[in-house]
Amino acid sequence: MSNAMTATQAITPELRAWIVEQASAGVSAEVVFKSMCDVGWNPDVAENAMETVLTEHLQNINGANTIISDTADAAKALPEPALADSPGTIMVGGRAVTVLLVVKHPRVVVFGNLLSDDECDALIAAAEPKMKRSLTVETKTGGEEVNADRTSDGMFFQRKELSVVAALESRIAELLNWPEENGEGLQILHYGPGAEYKPHYDYFDPSQPGTPTILKRGGQRVGTLVMYLNNPEAGGGTTFPDIGLEVAPRRGNAVFFSYAAPNPATKTLHGGAPVVRGEKWIATKWLREGEFK
Repeated sequence: MSNAMTATQAITPELRAWIVEQASAGVSAEVVFKSMCDVGWNPDVAENAMETVLTEHLQNINGANTIISDTADAAKALPEPALADSPGTIMVGGRAVTVLLVVKHPRVVVFGNLLSDDECDALIAAAEPKMKRSLTVETKTGGEEVNADRTSDGMFFQRKELSVVAALESRIAELLNWPEENGEGLQILHYGPGAEYKPHYDYFDPSQPGTPTILKRGGQRVGTLVMYLNNPEAGGGTTFPDIGLEVAPRRGNAVFFSYAAPNPATKTLHGGAPVVRGEKWIATKWLREGEFK
């Protein structure tokens, strides 16, 4: 990349070509991001440029509504709904999913009507007998641990474990243009009064010794979809402190966000605000670069 390109911080044709060339050669998003920052790119500009260029490149190759089926190609881009024409509604498997909010950086999209009331009830009913104190990934060892920042109960469904889970996973894959097999198992979480999940990142910290073990199961996380299964009486929103955004937990709705690199510059710091009254049920789907095993 030229000095002029670094100085102007513009997404020029030369930069687009270089990013696509690196991705096509199999260079990871982390390495591309670091290379740009090392030669003087502002981290925010670098992250936004990578996301924009790779998303457009993927859509030019596959079409905006085509689900990625090749793991190698999937690792070069990000999950992304078809928003090129600023639609108010996206038809997914015969269901009209509404687009309620779109933020470009960080990439945040709020959807309405992603799940039916019956689906929300079925997921809660199937999960409730199996709920235990939620754990978080322990990046020092690659295992799991109880975390004082996360005061919820939870459980995981295996992919396609139930018909309602399989139907939802297929819908998510189509909506976000990302392979079903690149998704972790669906997690159901329950928050009672006062329960919360303090702000955190969903990607795995590359500096931690346990991260290489975690990445063997499908690479980095590149996207998160949080789905709301009920309506708390008060509180329980999903917060994004870096941009001053809070998404209200409304039954059947969901918030999606993606992150091109495991770096705070993605501005994907987020948390679950304390439940003030009532209770909150959510389903979370994390998306990996490659097939999750």
